[in-house]
Amino acid sequence: MRVIRAGIDTYQQPVVYMHRDCEICRSEGFVAMTRVQMQLGHRTLIATLNVVVGDMVAVDEVALSEAAWNALAPEPGVLASFRHPEPAASVGALRAKVFGERLDESQYLALMQDAVASRLSDLELAAFVAASAGERMDQGEATALTRAMLAVGQRLDWGEGLVLDKHCVGGLPGNRTTPIVVAIIAALGYRIPKTSSRAITSPAGTADTMEVMAPVALDLPAMRRVVEREGGCIVWGGNVRLSPADDIMIRIQRPLDFDSDGQLVASVLSKKIAAGSTHVLIDMPVGPTAKVRSEVAGAHLATRLGGTASAFGLELDVYRSDGRQPVGVGIGPALEALDVLKVLRNDADAPADLRERSVALAGALLEMVPGNAAGTGASRANEVLDSGRALAKFLAICEAQGGFREPPHAEFTADVTAGVSGRIAAIDNRRLARIAKLAGAPGSPAAGLATALRIGHVVQRGQPLFAVHAQSRGELAYALEYAATAAPFAVEEVA
Repeated sequence: MRVIRAGIDTYQQPVVYMHRDCEICRSEGFVAMTRVQMQLGHRTLIATLNVVVGDMVAVDEVALSEAAWNALAPEPGVLASFRHPEPAASVGALRAKVFGERLDESQYLALMQDAVASRLSDLELAAFVAASAGERMDQGEATALTRAMLAVGQRLDWGEGLVLDKHCVGGLPGNRTTPIVVAIIAALGYRIPKTSSRAITSPAGTADTMEVMAPVALDLPAMRRVVEREGGCIVWGGNVRLSPADDIMIRIQRPLDFDSDGQLVASVLSKKIAAGSTHVLIDMPVGPTAKVRSEVAGAHLATRLGGTASAFGLELDVYRSDGRQPVGVGIGPALEALDVLKVLRNDADAPADLRERSVALAGALLEMVPGNAAGTGASRANEVLDSGRALAKFLAICEAQGGFREPPHAEFTADVTAGVSGRIAAIDNRRLARIAKLAGAPGSPAAGLATALRIGHVVQRGQPLFAVHAQSRGELAYALEYAATAAPFAVEEVA
């Protein structure tokens, strides 16, 4: 069949489109959602079939989604052949996990190999994610999954010396400390090659926020050049493919809107180990509407992270922080980037909580370095910020990654006001995040919301609680409609 480009973004999932009356569909018995193996010269790809009933595709054509097109890079007019793929070798392991059995390292390796080779459908991968949730993946399995993810990806070697890194487990809107921490650490002469994810369940990931200020889709040689030149970087991990299996799992988790402790451990540590890190600090916000809900859950996750890190000889520390309320003013890629720049520039209106968290995390990471005295890290981090050295280093990293740019601003904004006067008793992080996502974040970089209110603040009826930012009137309306009933701020009337 003649190959054409469908021009349809299926978000990393290879999809092919055939007319229902084409000879291949009839002879091979292909129906919608069938897994098909496509042969293009020496290149093969396993994809999901969508059947076209209109005239978008001719009966002698096959149209490729963007993910499939980019994977094969076909020449104009090329012909492709199709057949049913061999059953995935890991199907037995997948079924075993679904029925509650414990898997060993060889089974996890088979699952990750099949996932990376597209031999497992998104439905099968979703079943694996669900079967691994909660307490259904133990410590040993988390370590085995980490090892399997490492085996199917690439690993960086930075040679002798320390390689520092930090990671936040997420769940706290606006907690965009990474660019500030990287700038501080690199300005002090340490290596900190930071690979970050795009948003999974949040309105912005570190890569989304960084991308509004500088390119992040660097390949491995480019990433290495930046680190060798500036000591640090902030790049999207999906493009350097240090843990491609994890990128696939993230794709599955995003619409499901959850991940499990075991998979979170494997996700975080597989990328840190693959990036060549020797010392890693984990920021773990704990709060009733954060990803980690309680101190008990935090202790459990910290134990899992520490156990797996130890198995790989990785030095790891966990910094538990207040996860009851958002950090900074902005929630959404560009709004969070504005907060980051204000802190780095020492602006008078820079969010104090974002600066304090960044300094605390940078200080804790510095104190993990052998020979650095305990209790001195925060003061060193503050000095680097105050002197402007952190800003200079951040801008230098941006230039090395392809050039700095100022964050964009949304075209449409609207305030959501308090219905009663009183004191803010609680803030629902998840509802704030949902409002920002309904406004268009992270897909529309300038979208999201902005608020400086915190628990304990007193508000008057009619006072703005937060401002919604959107790139279209429709997204603004969606966010405002939800905000009208969601009530992310719990206001107690003051007697």
